[in-house]
Formats: sequence, C-alpha cells, structure tokens
Amino acid sequence: MIRALGHEVELVEIVSDGDRSQAAGTSLTGASSTGVFVSALRDALLAGEIDLAVHSLKDLPTYPAEGIALVAIPPREDPRDVVVARDGLTLAELPAGSKVGTGAPRRSAQLHALGLGLEISGVRGNVDTRIGKVRSGEYDAVVLARAGLARIDRLDEVTEVLDPLQVLPAPGQGALAVECRADDELADVLAPLDDAHTRAAVTAERAVLATLEGGCAAPIGTLAEVVEGDAGEELWLRAVVLSADGSIAIRRSASGAVDDAAGIGERLAKDMLAEGAAELTC
Repeated sequence: MIRALGHEVELVEIVSDGDRSQAAGTSLTGASSTGVFVSALRDALLAGEIDLAVHSLKDLPTYPAEGIALVAIPPREDPRDVVVARDGLTLAELPAGSKVGTGAPRRSAQLHALGLGLEISGVRGNVDTRIGKVRSGEYDAVVLARAGLARIDRLDEVTEVLDPLQVLPAPGQGALAVECRADDELADVLAPLDDAHTRAAVTAERAVLATLEGGCAAPIGTLAEVVEGDAGEELWLRAVVLSADGSIAIRRSASGAVDDAAGIGERLAKDMLAEGAAELTC
C-alpha cells in the first residue's frame, strides 16, 4: 500500500517478547502481557532504527505511547473468529467432550457459554503449530482469527466462520495499526492509508476495552460497524463481558454518530460496569 503511494519500502523484521513466548508455548494471560508484541517495535521506532511500525491493532495497549503517533488504520479484514476442525466439522457437529484449543480467555469463555459440552484447552504457537495439533489428532479443533488466516492465504483450512452473535471478536481484531514518530513528516505521507470507517469502529471497541480495563479483568469481546441509518451513517457497537467459565455474561449494544465513536464505547462500558462487570474477574 505504501509502494502504491509512490514510496520505496525496506522490511525490517523485529522479534518481540510476544513472538518468543509464542514460539516457546508460554501463556500470555495476565496484565504483564500488555504490549508484548508491540514494545520492541516501538523501541526501534524511537531509536531511529525504523521509520514506521505495522502492528496487529488488537495488540496495541489502549493508552498512548509518548513520541509515537497512530497515523493510519487501513481497511479492516473480516474480524470474525473461525474454527479449524477435524473432518470438516463445525462446533455444533463436534461430539460432547471434544477438545478445542484456544489461547484466548475471551474465546474460551464464549465457547463455554455456548453450552456444547466441549473441552476447552489452552494452545499457543503459530498457525501451522495450532492447525498441526488438529491434523495430528491432539485436538479436535482450534479457534483462530479469520484475518490471520486470510493474510497467509490459508482460508481453505476453515471449517466454520463463527457468527459474532455467538462469539464476539477481540477489540480491534482484523485491523492493522501503522505508527511513526509523532514529529516525523512521514505522518503526512502515511495519512492516505487511513480508512475512516475502520478507525471509527476500532476507536469505539478500544474505548470499551480501555474503560473496562479500569475495573474489570474479565474476558471481553466487542465489535463495531459503520452502517447506513435513516439519517445517514451510524456506528453500531456490541460488547460482552464474561466470567472465565462463561457461566455469567453481560451483553450490551449501543449506536450513535460516527464522530462520537469513543464516547459510544465509553458509555456502553460504564453501563456494563454498573451492571456488575467489575465483579467478573478471571
């Protein structure tokens, strides 16, 4: 996309703490996991080793980083979760007791909430590693982000795309974040990459996350979309906060003006906290 704007690009690969822990199969659950896929890239950016960083937006902490600007959020990939299961099965077709792997408390809680009698087990590693556990018979299925499979041309592995009514994605899932130094003229160069609808949607989702993080350590799913309403474009937002075992869930939805994305997310999250979301700790 940057080359299409008439600029040459050199790719610099950086290994983050998140990459290392994923390769080692170490769990990332907990507050200490915040930013593990991001900090090494931001350090390189501030040190002048790179001029811009591209992240998976769902990995970005919700608080700003000094000296760094989020200059572009390109058009979003499909944010939904998918199932890769043995024998081409869907979740509902898997027998009770089937072993389903996911490394995300959000997915785990929502899968438990479906009441299908599945055994939900933690799994780490890259896409090949996770799908390989299904092929070897160690797991009956794994749940992954559709966007990740789309970007490496592996959608043919998918046996089911999960409806957000069943499983809401992580805030910002499917979106990319392009950052550069706040005082860099490159910000103007990268600005055309920004997609206004995607930015509004993820702004609302991240406002939910930021507000809930202040008083809630429970699994959180959320999805916002810009739709055509009676009076023009509107932003629709859905969110869920669950207990770790999925037995309790608080679901809310809201809508409003696109230019009030952050406000919509913040108000919805405050309503959820008032309903008891703060008590749903992992």
